Amino acid sequence: MLFASNKRFTLFNISKFLMLGLLLASVTSYARAELGEPEKDELTFGFIKLTDMAPIAIAYENGYFEDEGLYVTIEAQANWKVLLDGVIDGNLDGAHMLAGQPLAATIGYGTKAHIVTPFSMDLNGNGITVSNDIWAQMKKHLPLENGKPVHPIKADYLKPVVEQMADQGKPFKMGMVFPVSTHNYELRYWLAAGDIHPGYYAPHKGDTTGTIDAQALLSVTPPPQMPSTLEAGTIHGYCVGEPWNQQAVFKGIGVPVITDYEIWKNNPEKVFGMTKEFTEKYPNTTARVVKALIRAAKWLDENDNANRPAAVKILAQSNYVGADYEVIANSMTGTFEYEKGDKRDVPDFNVFFRYNATYPYYSDAIWYLTQMRRWGQISEPKSDDWYKQIAADVYKPEIYAVAAKELIAEGLFKPSEFPDLDSESGFKPEQTEFIDGISYDGSKPNDYLKKFKIGLKQDVL
Repeated sequence: MLFASNKRFTLFNISKFLMLGLLLASVTSYARAELGEPEKDELTFGFIKLTDMAPIAIAYENGYFEDEGLYVTIEAQANWKVLLDGVIDGNLDGAHMLAGQPLAATIGYGTKAHIVTPFSMDLNGNGITVSNDIWAQMKKHLPLENGKPVHPIKADYLKPVVEQMADQGKPFKMGMVFPVSTHNYELRYWLAAGDIHPGYYAPHKGDTTGTIDAQALLSVTPPPQMPSTLEAGTIHGYCVGEPWNQQAVFKGIGVPVITDYEIWKNNPEKVFGMTKEFTEKYPNTTARVVKALIRAAKWLDENDNANRPAAVKILAQSNYVGADYEVIANSMTGTFEYEKGDKRDVPDFNVFFRYNATYPYYSDAIWYLTQMRRWGQISEPKSDDWYKQIAADVYKPEIYAVAAKELIAEGLFKPSEFPDLDSESGFKPEQTEFIDGISYDGSKPNDYLKKFKIGLKQDVL
């Protein structure tokens, strides 16, 4: 009888244990399945051959897309316009984009289309390179320490070179990758901080050259073609992402003089862009794409960049960046080589996850919009509320939050690895680490524009 009683007790407890296990399993299952299955599982993504496309490559190679039930094809694009057109016409479901592209398209500068971004791909990653001849002339004006130039190198030291060329009737020409690229705005920012006018746009007058009043003429060159264009003497320098600055060093044709980390510490760079229509029609698919990209970004940065050599090996493949391992590794693994043999530690040259790099901050969007206004791509002055509304129309932290919360529920991430997803305003604290010492508060865009000596404010060209 006692045996039977114990048996019943044991079976009762086993039953309770099994029920508890099933309950926990169902809770876990609910947390993971809350997002829902992807509405579209076969996807094609585009990219340009730059190292900052890495989150897409890693999400693919590490199986993170497949973990989300997504079957992805990744295709390199010829240039940024072809890539944008591919997303707009639906040949691409999403793409590695210049941060300015979704904003410009949405406000109708160039191609008109409502493009959004739920994911910021990286911080930093660009550099400005000049030809050997320009460098030799600049170097005469540079302060040295232990025989090496003192960094950061400001455009102040380029100014006498530009002025001398102007006196000789020679235009000073530099390349950037696209009119609404980070590279265009960073190059303009650096030049203007050194009192070199990079020129205005006047689209309302049909002038989209960006050369009105310019002391330095900026033109578009696709990233992989930068070194050969410099070598041919068509341009005197350029601003581009990696590995194309380091390629100039390896080929012995130019010298990178400054990184964008030194122009604006931890500046936002590329984004992942999709049409608004896609994100609304396929919300589960969109969130699952973001989940995979967040996992890839963390993998790229975790353990003090321990995975970077493996990432470089992947990026060196011809189907991704297709540059030599050594060229990509020169910046991707935490160093940067300026003048040949002058390699310095720059651990944050490429940041993919640290410092909340993946979060789509409204203040990042507004900075790009202020630069569009500063140089005339936005022809007329706009209210602060206009800037904030456009930022909210394009940058989608609400989609990011869905993906991040799922990753937390699945135990793959800790809440501390993200901003407070329920209270984040989307505006970073005032940022002060710019090369010209001017601080930026994204909540006051017009006050920010008033601080610049060179640039449009309330005026119209």
